[in-house]
Amino acid sequence: MNDNLKKTAYAGYIAKGIVYALTGILALLAAFNMGGQKAGKLQVIDYLENQIFGKWLVIVLGLGLICYGIWRFIESIRDPEGIGTDMKAIVKRVSFFISGCIYSGLGIFSVLDVLGQGSFLKGGGGSGNSVLAGTSGKYIFIVIGLALAGKGIYQFIKAYKGDFLKKFQIQSISVMAKRRYIKRIGYAGLISRGIVTSIIAYFFLTAGFNLGGNTSNEMKGTAAAFSFIQEQAYGKWLLGLVAAGLVCYGIYMFTMAAFRRFDG
Repeated sequence: MNDNLKKTAYAGYIAKGIVYALTGILALLAAFNMGGQKAGKLQVIDYLENQIFGKWLVIVLGLGLICYGIWRFIESIRDPEGIGTDMKAIVKRVSFFISGCIYSGLGIFSVLDVLGQGSFLKGGGGSGNSVLAGTSGKYIFIVIGLALAGKGIYQFIKAYKGDFLKKFQIQSISVMAKRRYIKRIGYAGLISRGIVTSIIAYFFLTAGFNLGGNTSNEMKGTAAAFSFIQEQAYGKWLLGLVAAGLVCYGIYMFTMAAFRRFDG
């Protein structure tokens, strides 16, 4: 595989890891009233921008996220690792394309926000809400909810089967402790990500099907999922565990940059 393409993927994994690690750290601190905040990806970008040299950090992070989006697009369209064209492969490649759209969009937003051009994405104006109102809005919420539910279940399946280990040059890691480390952070990260994604799917599906009288057309994301966890019995401990798992997922992305195996 082309070295430039590998470098693009490496940069993308590091950037994605930073976003998840910060998300988890901020939520962990918020769970135990030590500062921090229950933040989604956009709020993490805002938080980072407000730090020392924050604007430069956000630009670098944004470029890294664009790299990750490009890598996902290439995985989806060019299929450099030979995933294939059967039904399972097509579903996976479509998910890669959607992931490419999300992360390249987040990266572009990050850069534009630093340049003072990202405010139009933050406002949530009335036109967006009108699209989600009525019958069409219900179907949009249901489709998104089902897709997120599938994604959440997929994270649990990956953790259960240990499929994520196939992406590593595991045989080249001679120290057994490093192998166990990769497995453990991978399990913890995927399970936490699956929990958060499943809760967000629940928000969308209950709104789409009007379950429990929920007729809201508000788009709820990671921050709302954190609040939902915290509202349960032993909520701060549950949120702390999930947040720690997301930190693990961020570290898992760093290990992907260090040890990922590329086929093709």
